[in-house]
Amino acid sequence: MFWNRFYELCLKKGTKPNPLAKELGISSGVITKWKSGSIPNGDMLSKIADRLDCSIDYLMGRTDNPEVNK
Repeated sequence: MFWNRFYELCLKKGTKPNPLAKELGISSGVITKWKSGSIPNGDMLSKIADRLDCSIDYLMGRTDNPEVNK
């Protein structure tokens, strides 16, 4: 679930996962693990959600609403 949403959001923001990961200081090896089902830790999830302007719950598949409740 995480990988699919991460990938989809990257494309919507006009980027791809590897350039975004590099921007956030994430190695390509970690990206490969995510493709295989691994999930980032809380701090990294927060950074990704902030960069992609979505909620952590959306990235994790807990909601289908990508909007951040502010």
